[in-house]
Amino acid sequence: MSTPGQHTRFAPDRGLTGRMVGTMFLIGLLYVGFTGLLIALLRGAWPIIVLISGGLFVAQFWFSDKITERAMGAHRVTPEQYPQLHGAVDRLCALADMPKPRVAVADNDMPNAFATGRNPRNAVVCVTTGLLRRLEPEELEGVLAHELSHVAHRDVAVMTVAGFLGVLAGAMTRIAVYGGFMGGGRNSNDSNAAIVALVVPLVSIAVYAISFLLTRLLSRYRELAADRAAAQLTGRPSALASALTKVTGQIAAIPTKDLRQAQAYNAFYFAPALSAREAAAQLFSTHPTLEQRLAQLATISTRLGR
Repeated sequence: MSTPGQHTRFAPDRGLTGRMVGTMFLIGLLYVGFTGLLIALLRGAWPIIVLISGGLFVAQFWFSDKITERAMGAHRVTPEQYPQLHGAVDRLCALADMPKPRVAVADNDMPNAFATGRNPRNAVVCVTTGLLRRLEPEELEGVLAHELSHVAHRDVAVMTVAGFLGVLAGAMTRIAVYGGFMGGGRNSNDSNAAIVALVVPLVSIAVYAISFLLTRLLSRYRELAADRAAAQLTGRPSALASALTKVTGQIAAIPTKDLRQAQAYNAFYFAPALSAREAAAQLFSTHPTLEQRLAQLATISTRLGR
């Protein structure tokens, strides 16, 4: 088995690597600038700002797998409990020459899957019971290969960090507002306090908006990259296309209330938890359209056929 520092047999993707580096650089720059602004404006509160921002960032990165698992209702399963699922993961990891991640199942009728974890050694691949009931073995392997490629390319960790920084900007603003730090100290006059109270939330909104757009752009590309890598690894792009079509159609039939509860984690899912109407209308989707994904897989299938 390969170590986390070695390459796997998943096809490398320079486009994805470049986008990940660019996204992390820009979001990191935004975050550092926003933290610096808070320190400059709130003066005496800077130790609290640094402590909160640093502590929350480390906690989110270090415990991202456990946080995501708990939020999505996933639980680890053994080979005895789910032999077919573990067998598929074992075969794909051997084929890809990568460490086997922990395997989890979420008791949810929505057919979907996700991967999380800060690195391949701490990764978790999870499928829902709804997915297991609906897919054939080859289709399931295509979905699992897609999720394993996220782990191998390390874009799971990048998405976790990138998404968290935008949310953290908003959280720090709320802490500053409700913690009474907007006044900048007892000696600040009312006009300064008013300026600070106006500027910080506006900058926070801008940071969140830019982070949101950057992560959406990266998310759409990484899904196409994962489809490509999975199709090339398994040699069965048609199985992945079949799984995509089936999962997307079944998700559209899930009650809207259940879909909305899952939408906060769309960036991690194999297919977005959206109704057909929402998927067509969503301008800033976490995923490319089904048509784009199927067209790419059809091209790969033709290339493999030659």
